[in-house]
Amino acid sequence: MEVAEHIAVDERVCSGKPVIRGTRVPVELVIGQLGGGMTVDLVAREYELTRVQVLAALRYAAETPAGN
Repeated sequence: MEVAEHIAVDERVCSGKPVIRGTRVPVELVIGQLGGGMTVDLVAREYELTRVQVLAALRYAAETPAGN
């Protein structure tokens, strides 16, 4: 189920954690890499995502209350 643009939740994928739609890349991984100092472009290359997908994960994390 798409919960935000480019972000999906499916109990069968990554234990129901939010992931980049069409991948198994968790939003929390993307955010962690950005927080660790990786650039948007480097995260995109490393996980075979687009800049739009990486920025969507950032936007989703910013708009979602902690713990959800």
